[in-house]
Amino acid sequence: LSYNYVLPARRSDGTEVVLKVGVPNDELRCEIEALRLYAGLGMVQLLADDHERGVLLLERIRPGAPLVELADDEAATRIAATVIRRLLRPAPAEHTFPTIGKWAQGLARLRATFAGSVGPFPKALVEQAEGLFAELLASEGPPMLLHGDLHHWNILTAEREPWLALDPKGVVGEAEFEVAAFMHNPWGTLLAQPNVTALLSRRLNIFSELLGFDRERLRAWSVAQAVLSAWWSYEDHGHPGEFALACADSLTRA
Repeated sequence: LSYNYVLPARRSDGTEVVLKVGVPNDELRCEIEALRLYAGLGMVQLLADDHERGVLLLERIRPGAPLVELADDEAATRIAATVIRRLLRPAPAEHTFPTIGKWAQGLARLRATFAGSVGPFPKALVEQAEGLFAELLASEGPPMLLHGDLHHWNILTAEREPWLALDPKGVVGEAEFEVAAFMHNPWGTLLAQPNVTALLSRRLNIFSELLGFDRERLRAWSVAQAVLSAWWSYEDHGHPGEFALACADSLTRA
């Protein structure tokens, strides 16, 4: 787990920018490379960077209100689908981004941590996620450059485009995976909705309709990624991501 220092700044010519300083590591390197490849299309513009020092200079997104502030979940989902369609592009033939398959190895670390068992994680959900990853990766579509963490706080209102994404992880895999992070967000409030399963089902329908993706494949990726996210929470904080696990459980019925 690493944290970034982010602050607004102003260039000598008066242009508003954002300075982001992080720990120089592979994750930050992938973010920088993804930003270069997106080149501002549907994404915050990278103006300058120094990976060795962990420094990025980004455009200032205005007004910059996050999608989480939009109370209408159906409208928010449609906006997310529009942003996804804008961002999707084939992965470079030569790249150093992690793949979804590499990310999925996190569940092998879970097993290794608990001597082949699942520790505090629900056994049925872990086994389902393992099976889904195996099936999906074996039949994976063309490799695409993906944001990898496209949720409600990473989509902002903008001026040069209606909405812009930011903070890409930079991962390579099939396009359908891109909806997964959105499906178990916004963190902390999603589960307070009166009928979470129906809401998640509606999201899947919208993404499938607007993006032309297979609905069951979207659901499967979302379940698997939510369980993986819960494991990442354990790696970072020492306890399972209960919210992500609850979302995964609801997604099994969506």
